[in-house]
Amino acid sequence: MTEIASLRISHPRIMVLGVQPGTPPFRIMEIDGVVVGTTRTITEVLETAAAFGIMVHDLDDPDVIRWVGGDKFTWRHH
Repeated sequence: MTEIASLRISHPRIMVLGVQPGTPPFRIMEIDGVVVGTTRTITEVLETAAAFGIMVHDLDDPDVIRWVGGDKFTWRHH
């Protein structure tokens, strides 16, 4: 197998984008490439995903969710 064949590119259904300034700060959430709203906590991410029929069992699974501009613990704008 070549190196190219071994590369795995994940296209998760959920994307949580970087923290935006606000009171309180927030992150934009996309599902299947469509902006579905903003989120301010991990709980809101899980609730929004469930509302779209997605059960998230592992917040660190790159095949399910991608955190952009920080991880699941990044909720403050720097």
